[in-house]
Amino acid sequence: MSAVIISGKELATEKRSYIKERVEQLISSKSVQPTLAVILVGDDPASHSYVKAKKKACEEAGIKCIVEQYPTSLTESELVNRIDDFNKDCAIDGILVQLPLPKHINELAIIEKISPEKDVDGFHPINIGRMMINQETFLPCTPYGILEMIKSLKVSITGKHVVVIGRSNIVGKPVGQLFLKEDATITYCHSKTKNMEEITKRADILIVAVGKPNIITANFVKDGAIVIDVGVNRLENGKLCGDVNFQEVKEVASYITPVPGGVGPMTITMLLQNTLQSASKKANKLSKSST
Repeated sequence: MSAVIISGKELATEKRSYIKERVEQLISSKSVQPTLAVILVGDDPASHSYVKAKKKACEEAGIKCIVEQYPTSLTESELVNRIDDFNKDCAIDGILVQLPLPKHINELAIIEKISPEKDVDGFHPINIGRMMINQETFLPCTPYGILEMIKSLKVSITGKHVVVIGRSNIVGKPVGQLFLKEDATITYCHSKTKNMEEITKRADILIVAVGKPNIITANFVKDGAIVIDVGVNRLENGKLCGDVNFQEVKEVASYITPVPGGVGPMTITMLLQNTLQSASKKANKLSKSST
């Protein structure tokens, strides 16, 4: 029996409808317009595509989105100055610098320049630290989206063995921490892992984020496992595919995400959620200060 496909697109549509209602309430009751500032440096086609999708999603949800595009020649100090401007601007609730940046700009230094209170990507070391010790914070969007997808299945996460393939700061490391908070047992696999197939075959939930097309085949997956494919790879024929061999794995998994239409739409949705969270927090502060 083939796996049930987890449609990130459908779940995202549902959640964005709720976010739109919340945004409208915030504007009407608190006179606060949630606003996201996006900085795009260079001419990477994928980055331009992602920013376009984020702007469209913001506008559909009623969130104001300011996109500033700069040439590859922009210096690191010029970028830092622009981030400082947005940090000081009370009208801006979230700041997003689209990655990757040109090689002459230090990405980590730029992420650290964004105010943790406006870091709606959830990448700032302070927010990662808050996440680690279960404090309220902005959660990284892709891991947050993955968790919401699993929760939508109404399956218990408690005690489940979650295996994460990949250890990036953006997906692999934080997604394991989010599932640990939900009382799952976490195992990380990576390029230096020995006997990976033996480990992944024990996973109740397998999350794959390595960036290599179709690398995970059916023999890596336990019968009935939930498989989340984070990879987005473009093949020579121009088609998109994930890190998981979808046609093979869907025959052994119980649930599986497609590529495209799986994790991607949920990543953007959680960006909207984080921006709304920031604007709501600001609105509450304004209400308290006026009383």
